[in-house]
Amino acid sequence: MAWLVTPGQIANQAELYYQLSNLTHAGFGVLQAWEQIYLNPPSRPMRKHLEVVLEKLRQGFTVGESLQATGKWLPEFDIGLLQAGEKSGRLDACFKLLADHYQQQAQLIRTVISHLMYPIFVVLVSVFLAPLPALVKSGDMGAYLRNTFGVILPVALAVVVSMYAGQSQHGEKWRTVVEQVLRWVPYFGKARQELALARLANTLEAAINAGVLIIEAWEMAAAACGSPRVRKAVAAWKPDLLAGQTPSEKLRQTEVFPTVFTSLYTTGEMAGKLDETLRRIFQYYQEGSMRKLSNFAQWLPRIIYFGIVIMIAYQVISFWTNYYGNMLKEF
Repeated sequence: MAWLVTPGQIANQAELYYQLSNLTHAGFGVLQAWEQIYLNPPSRPMRKHLEVVLEKLRQGFTVGESLQATGKWLPEFDIGLLQAGEKSGRLDACFKLLADHYQQQAQLIRTVISHLMYPIFVVLVSVFLAPLPALVKSGDMGAYLRNTFGVILPVALAVVVSMYAGQSQHGEKWRTVVEQVLRWVPYFGKARQELALARLANTLEAAINAGVLIIEAWEMAAAACGSPRVRKAVAAWKPDLLAGQTPSEKLRQTEVFPTVFTSLYTTGEMAGKLDETLRRIFQYYQEGSMRKLSNFAQWLPRIIYFGIVIMIAYQVISFWTNYYGNMLKEF
């Protein structure tokens, strides 16, 4: 996985899964599909990873094992979901789901970036223009550079570090800290939680349909959902599940899972329609997370723009206050 993931790279990942979905749905075997993708990859840097996967598949390894051999190229969610899809014979559907997920993610990021272009332009103009009167008066270029690049560079560095911190290739301790911090971000924190629940439900449904035992299925789904908080909670269930308790009983005892998730899962478990219920849970939280991410993409630029307006107003007021203050001192 790249040091910093861009919308273009995410879109390439979506294109990879779209092609794999189309090929496998059309009747191509997994090996044949990967061979076709390797000949015409969505991007050149992807070819080295595809080569590793292709080599492993030719040696007889499963799709999940072949993907794991690439290191941290793909998130745990992708690998976990594809492992479950391979066991259930629904790889084409899993490829399609991942393609849609990454396409939506790329589109949301591009929307945020496009909405931020004008506020960023206003910030840059204000940062470079505000110290100009002082430069003209004093001729101190060093002070001007400190007041401009000294402001821009730390902010740019903080943005890059924040983006890097949110990547999925870090260890679980780091991701746990990031998850705890982002939980309090309006819209975005809740959207991440709901997205993790959607991933969990989808992987769990695929694993159950593949004939995976319920304990193993929950462990697989929790590891693939991308939330260290959920994974730790589910990992603590194992002794009680082995002793005979059901997942629905453990859900009611765990604060990590919201009431809606627990209620729906319990109903599906009691009615013997768990696979159908899990699909409903996935759709519910997938749609909810997309709505919240869309709201976040709309409101973030507005908040930043409002902050810029306040900053510019403060600078203007400070300038004229100092100006008139110096005039009064002369009299």
